[in-house]
Order: sequence, then structure tokens, then C-alpha cells
Amino acid sequence: MDAGCPRLPDTVLFEIFLYLDHADVLSVGLVCQQWRAVARDEFLWKELFYRYYRVSRDVPRHPGAVSWYDEFQRLYDTIPCVEVQALKEHNDQVLHLSFSHSGCLFASCSKDCTVKIWSNELDISLQHSSNMRPYNWSYTQFSQFNSDDSLLLVSGVFVGPHNSSSGEIAVISMENFTLLSRVRNKPYDVFGCWLNETNLISGNLHRIGRITSCSVLWLNNAFQGIESENVNVVKRLFKIQNLNASTIRTVMVADCSRYDCPDLLLDYEEQLAASSTCPAFDLGSDSEEEGAKPKPPPEQAVQELPDAGGVPAEHGLQQLFDGIMEGHVRPAMTETELETKVAELFVRNRTKPPEPNLLPTDSSSKTKYLIFTTGCLTYSPHQIGIKRILPHQMTTAGPVLGEERRSDEFFDSLDHVIDIHGHIIGMGLSPDHRYLYVNSRAWPRDCVISDPMQPPPIAEEIDLHVFDLKTMKEVKRALRAHRAYTPNEECFFIFLDVSRDFVASGAEDRHGYIWDRHYNICLAKLQHDNVVNSVAFSPVEQELLLTASDDTTIKVWRSPRAMRVRQARRPRPRKLLFSWLLNQKS
Repeated sequence: MDAGCPRLPDTVLFEIFLYLDHADVLSVGLVCQQWRAVARDEFLWKELFYRYYRVSRDVPRHPGAVSWYDEFQRLYDTIPCVEVQALKEHNDQVLHLSFSHSGCLFASCSKDCTVKIWSNELDISLQHSSNMRPYNWSYTQFSQFNSDDSLLLVSGVFVGPHNSSSGEIAVISMENFTLLSRVRNKPYDVFGCWLNETNLISGNLHRIGRITSCSVLWLNNAFQGIESENVNVVKRLFKIQNLNASTIRTVMVADCSRYDCPDLLLDYEEQLAASSTCPAFDLGSDSEEEGAKPKPPPEQAVQELPDAGGVPAEHGLQQLFDGIMEGHVRPAMTETELETKVAELFVRNRTKPPEPNLLPTDSSSKTKYLIFTTGCLTYSPHQIGIKRILPHQMTTAGPVLGEERRSDEFFDSLDHVIDIHGHIIGMGLSPDHRYLYVNSRAWPRDCVISDPMQPPPIAEEIDLHVFDLKTMKEVKRALRAHRAYTPNEECFFIFLDVSRDFVASGAEDRHGYIWDRHYNICLAKLQHDNVVNSVAFSPVEQELLLTASDDTTIKVWRSPRAMRVRQARRPRPRKLLFSWLLNQKS
């Protein structure tokens, strides 16, 4: 028995520890033999876990956990919540952060119109800075490394009037930091993304009417210097009609090849079904051992095109015009309503049908999903569009305007649409691309949108939704804790990031937040002096997190366990010189 550790009944000890701080619970366990014995009592630690974290009792233990004691310790010891460094090389708001796939580098974008590349060593240091003002950029807003980390995509906004929506994408070589190519991007908040190692996706917008437009998504070769009439450097991927002032924004690509072997299954029933056949993995490391085999795929969940009611589009338009002229259309339509109605009738028989069998049927599928925000009721993004990219579409070879299509297939349809019923302000994929996490600010429950230029008011609370891209269904309840305050017309993107076990997001309340993906609980709040715009986990070390803020700083956060490892690795001062000095004095 340790001195100073009197013998207490286990039930009394348990109640005492319920009211201790997280660190106290574990530190007492290091010095008290009696508590070490209690630590082996699974029942007590299970009760402590559920009550301390306020987790619903129908939530099972993490499928990779060995014991409840280890699970309690994991949620304290491996959360990157200790600030270890503040990077202050930017002189304006820092908007976005992105890691290279190796985790050795990361990039930051800022309102100071630079993209900075940092070396992620024991102490992070600045490696390079590119100023984009000579290219008529107003600021840099987004970056992404390609799959082999040889190229960096940087997205920015052009200098122009307040309501200008034009932007550009630049490609920078990581070998010598030279600018390889530049591609127009409109609207600028399409951001852009890599499809593969050498091809990236950009956007363009064509106005058809006051509130009707067409978004064109282009596939671009990163090396635009190729001069050959036989080799394309650009190809049109999709052309999609936009109604009610909506546009396509925030494109990203999901790889379907790992859907049958995700890092973490979020459906508890799937976890239980897979637990008997799957080995446990170390939750404290980032090993890539797969966690589960899912159930057979559910029924297809593809959005169907609107029913034409058996009336061809031309006849529908003629009937509409005849009704207007004869005064049969009641109540009288506004100019906006009329434009939307005509656009809907026109597109009905001028759209290429969606691809059959959207959901991948095998793990070897080379299919990729193009995911983006869109809408149908108002200009604020309130839907997620999904379009399948087939293998033959993943190259710029072939006709510049894409594959041949019939004359009546003027637009491409979406393969699936997810309605959020709120203003989408952030999206992120899990590392295995199985789950899509979405930040949104909800509309009032029963709101009616009568004017697309006046969207409903949005909540201050941010909801973090989770969607399974294999089933196209929402899983888990929405995560909450973070807040935002700007109205619709000033709303901006708040970037989130997902690691194997955690999800993190910025917020306008001057904090970054971390949740556990399995238990759906908020684990940490990370302090800044202004809005937190972006967060980024190291892809090889989820116990390292970066946060970027309007306070012009990038903060580096590590877990308590990582801090102990770092301190152990640092060289300690040698004692020989100290002993020699003492001898000299004597």
C-alpha cells in the first residue's frame, strides 16, 4: 500500500474520481497502488467513462480499444490540445492550411497574398514564401498537394470590385518552387482540387439570365507549357445548369477504392458485425490496419430527374406562354419566378440522364466522385452535389469539349443530391474517403423561400453533419459546440479536417474544436484571439494539429503523450562540463 493512500471502498473511490479533473484521474493512478488495482476493474472504468464523458450507453466501446481504462486514457493522452508553437510570419488573416501526404511539409494561405511552405520537423520552420500580387491576385485562399507531393495547387482571388467572383489557380513545383501554370477559376470559391497526380479541376460560370447560369467544370493539365496541336492541356468534364442564383462551389474528389476497408466504421451495427473477424489495432498510433468489412451494399440511392409528366419540354414551354398570354396563369408570376419556370422546362429534356448504379459494388473500383456545394432555391449553398467521374474521363486526352453527346443533351445531371436545409460553410473527407463531414448553419425548420436573393436567416450554432458516401445516407447525429455569427451575405468558409479517430473544425467564436469520431463528443477547445478559419491534422501523426486564424498566427498543437516523447528525444546537457567547473572552483 502506498503511503498516504488509505484503503477506501472501491465504490467510494469511484465516486471521488468522478469529480476529479481528467489529468488528476490518471496521475493518481500512477502513484496509488490501490487505484492501479481498480484500473483493472472494467465495470468501474466503463461506468466512469460513460458518466465522465456523458456518452449515451447505447454507444459501444471503440472497436479497436483493448479496455475501458485504455480508452479513458486515450481520450486524455492523445488529443492534440497542448500549444507548442505559434508561427507569426504572415502579416494578415491566415485562411487555409494543408499538409503534404508525407506529413513533411505544409502550406498556408493568407490575406497577405502569399502562400508559405513550412518544414514539419521537431520545430516547424518556414521553407519558402511565394507572393502572388504580381499576378493581380488579391489574396490566396486554398492549397492542396498532389498525391506524390511534387506539385502544390494554390487557389486565389483576383483584384477587382467588391462583387467580383473571378479567381485563379496556380501550380507550384515542390522541387524548386517555380510557378508552372495558371488556370482561370470562376467563381473563386470553387477553390479547385487535384483529380490525379498531374490533372486538376477548375470551374467557370456562364450567365444565362438574371438568376440562371451554367457551371462548367474543366480538367486541366498541370503542365500547360506543352505546345502541340495533338495534345490537349484542358478538357471539359461537366456542364451543369444552376437555378435561382445558385452556383457550383467547393469542389473535391473522393476515391471509392477504399470503401470496403475503412479506417473506422461509424455505424455501430456494422462495427459489431465486423468485430468478430477484425483484429484490434493500436489506437495510439496511425497504423493502416483496416478495421472492418461492411455489410453488402444497400439499395441504390440515386436522385431521379423531375418527372416530366409525359409532356415534352417544347410543349410545356408553349403551354406556359399560351397561359400567360391568355391570362390563365394565376397567380401572376414575378419576373424571377418566370425565369426559373422557363429554365426548369428547358432543362427537363436537355439534360443527360444520371449515371446508372452510382454506388460502387467492389473495392477495386477505380471510380471517383466529384463532390461540390450547390443549391436549387437560393444563392446560398444548401445542397451537396455528387457526380461520378469514370476512368476514361480522368485524362485531358480526347475532344476538348468532352465525350460526344446528343444535341438534346445540353447539360449534365447530378447523380445524387444531399439537401442540408442550411448554409454550408465547410466540408472535409475522412482519410479513407468513406465519410463526408459538412459544417452548416441551419435555416428555421419551416421556412419558405419566396425570393432566391433573400435566403432565410441562419443559426449561430454550427452543425457538423456526417454522410456515408457508400450508402449516401447521413450517419450519426450532428456534432455541435462551435458557433458563427456572420449573416448570409457575409458568410465565409470555415475549413475542417478529419483524421482516423478525430474531426476538427474552426469557428468564429475564437476557438478550434476537436471531436471524437466514434463517440461523437467534443474533446478540446483550442484558443485563438480571433476567428479560426482552418485546421489541419498531420496525415501521418493525428496527435499533431495546426490551426489558422484571423489573428495572423498559425498555432501548433500536440498531444500530452507526444510532448513526453518530444522531451525524451531532446538532447540533455552533459554533466561532465558542469562537474569540471565545480572542481575548478574548489
